[in-house]
Amino acid sequence: MLGRQMHAFAAGQRRKIAVTAVAKRGVGIALACRAFGVSESRYRYSPKLDGENEEIADLPIGLTNVRETWGFGLGFLYLRAASGRIWNHKRVHRIYRELELNLRIEPRKRLKRDKPDAPVVPSAPNRVWSMDFMADRLGDGRAPRLLDALDDFNREGLDIEVDVSLSAERVVRSLDRIIEWRGLPIAIRVDNGSEYISGTLM
Repeated sequence: MLGRQMHAFAAGQRRKIAVTAVAKRGVGIALACRAFGVSESRYRYSPKLDGENEEIADLPIGLTNVRETWGFGLGFLYLRAASGRIWNHKRVHRIYRELELNLRIEPRKRLKRDKPDAPVVPSAPNRVWSMDFMADRLGDGRAPRLLDALDDFNREGLDIEVDVSLSAERVVRSLDRIIEWRGLPIAIRVDNGSEYISGTLM
């Protein structure tokens, strides 16, 4: 049970626990390493001198002062190319985070948009129509488009135009066909699709 619990800790944490057990409990190094699942070579490993870490830290600090918009990835590649030193990126990133350089770039704030009002339902038929496109895909790979026209009063389907390509001229033809038997509406609701904002439809 203890072995499974210790395995859940990262190797660095297990090494710290083993060092504490040796220093404060007088446990032998070999026994502590076996008990906490740490190799003796890792236990005896000494990190590189702080002086070199300070040298690594000075470079990204200077670089971020000059290139404020650069993140770690671009800055690391530049530093390694400019200095000619092949430092491990994990080590540099650890120092980068300890200096809190990763927090200097504020995330973009999302614009708060007002929730649009719900469309007003007309009080009688044939006052407001809505038109929109739908898409589908056939078994042979073709992707037909469907132009649907509805009466907003009772959601009555007025027309459906189907083709692989529907131009502004086809939209006008569909509207003319509906107007012949329904008359002109007061307004037509559409989105900003290219077929709707063309001069042909206007």
